[in-house]
Amino acid sequence: MGYIGIVDYGAGNLMSVSKALDFLGLENKIVTNPDLMEQASGIILPGVGAFPDAMQALAESGLTQSLIHAAKTRPFLGICLGAQMLFEESDEMHLTKGLGLLPGRVQRIDTDLKLPQIGWNSLEYHKNDPLLAGVPEGSYVYFVHTFKMCPAERSDLIATCDYNDSVTALVGRGQLYGSQFHPEKSGEVGMTILRNFGNMVGGAE
Repeated sequence: MGYIGIVDYGAGNLMSVSKALDFLGLENKIVTNPDLMEQASGIILPGVGAFPDAMQALAESGLTQSLIHAAKTRPFLGICLGAQMLFEESDEMHLTKGLGLLPGRVQRIDTDLKLPQIGWNSLEYHKNDPLLAGVPEGSYVYFVHTFKMCPAERSDLIATCDYNDSVTALVGRGQLYGSQFHPEKSGEVGMTILRNFGNMVGGAE
């Protein structure tokens, strides 16, 4: 297995992801240029902050096209804002185009509960997926977000959680995944998910 590239475009929590992969014995490198992206066997796109700022930072990094290519050719996991960026657009702050790798959009959670959703919530499965192997339905994972992914195609929906609104927790199509929750902050459940992703990366060699 080669390394998992963690994309550094100035808007992600890189170190917590890297430390989680180190803990699992999964080789990883911080990706700062297209060559490192191309050489990676799998890619993780983290993200924190606002959607428009993240898309601008990604464009300014010069990594957008190599990132899109990577997402179409090898195992790829977007985390939190990095998952939202996979979609066509977001209405956070103002309408902003995303990467367009999955059909659908990002919009504010429609709930009377306090936003952002911060803390643990349980997963409801909509289909079986190898990324969730060994993770029982109802397992708790850690969220920090105000906006939610709204996939246009139900076949891309893997899991949701309830926050007085049905909130997309995990999407996927082929080897492309977007996790609204933070697996690197979700204890043993999150480690299992990252381990499963590492197995996909190893199997893609």
